[in-house]
This record gives sequence, C-alpha cells and structure tokens, in this order.
Amino acid sequence: MLTEKTLNDFLDELASNSPAPGGGSVAALCGSLGSALCSMVCRLTIGKKKYMDVSEELQEILEKTEFYRKEFTRLIDEDTKAFNLVMDAYKLPKETEEQQKVRNNAIEDALKKAVEVPMLVLKYTSEMIEHSIIVANKGNVNSISDASVGALLLQSTGLAALYNILINLKAIQDYKFIEEKQNELTQYTTKIEEFSNALKDIAHKNFS
Repeated sequence: MLTEKTLNDFLDELASNSPAPGGGSVAALCGSLGSALCSMVCRLTIGKKKYMDVSEELQEILEKTEFYRKEFTRLIDEDTKAFNLVMDAYKLPKETEEQQKVRNNAIEDALKKAVEVPMLVLKYTSEMIEHSIIVANKGNVNSISDASVGALLLQSTGLAALYNILINLKAIQDYKFIEEKQNELTQYTTKIEEFSNALKDIAHKNFS
C-alpha cells in the first residue's frame, strides 16, 4: 500500500516511469495534508484561555477534520487501485466479437470506478474546505498561516480531483452516467469556489 511506504519511497515511485500512483493519488494526499493542518490548528486553539469562546466549536470541527484526513488517506490507495483496473481492462483480449464486447464492458465499468474515487475526493473537499475556513478565521492567530495553507491545499485538491474526473468522463459512453456526474461536479465545484474566495479574503486581511 502506498500509505505504508516511507515518504522518500512514495516520492521515488511517484517520480518513476510507472503511471500509477499519479495525479489522483496526489490529489487525495493533498486533501489529507490540508485536513491534517486544520486538525493541528484546532489542537493549538482548543483549551487556550484566549480562545475559550470558540473551543467547543473547534472541538467539533476537529472530529470532522480527522474524519476527512483518514478518508483522504484511504483514497490515496483507492485511486491507484481504480487506475490499475482500467489498465487491466484495456489488456483484455479483443480478437473475437465476444471478447471485444467483454472488453468494452470491462473498460466502461473500470472507467466509472476511476470517476467515482476522485468524485468522492471532490465531495469531501467541498465539505472539508468549509471547516478549514472556519479554522482560519477562528483558530489560534499564531497559526493563521498553517490554517491558510491547509485551506489552499484543499482548494488544490478540488481542482486536481476535477481534472481526474474530466479525463475519465471523456472516455465513458454512458451518457446518463456522464450527465449525473456533471451535475455533481457543478454542485461541488461551486461550493469550493465560494470558500476559495473566502480564503482570498483571509489572505488579504492577514498577509498584505
């Protein structure tokens, strides 16, 4: 499993000529890193005398950021598994008409799985980025840069997941499936954009 490798081993594999792990796994990793930074800022805030009025709220958010951190981490490997399923499907024999049919169906099913994983990353991002903005606004002011980097990583996570979804949707033939996923995309990306604008406001207020 990728998540059981050392950081150097993971980066070596990422930099190799193997197509997986690739952008999808990195998107999930960015989500995990962004969530972890938000968890850190929560822990640096909760219980501090200066922040007693927001400690209860950030404790609740901490439980959510830890959930998303673990889910994003799980999806690092899930994305690579989904990619490998696509590659396996393309390797199926296609000499006869029956083999072509089996292969085409397998490719379609695998491509849908390859969409579902980054779609879940995108969904989690649209939910987690809202919490990250709250942490940046209410968390320990000494860690405002950490909270902001966490939110920025989540913004990148959403965009990276979107790219991985779109490249796979192009190859799918099921137009009903495509329409359904495009509607979900609009919902999630609109929310991410909203909070990305809020991140710009935080940066302007604190770093300019």
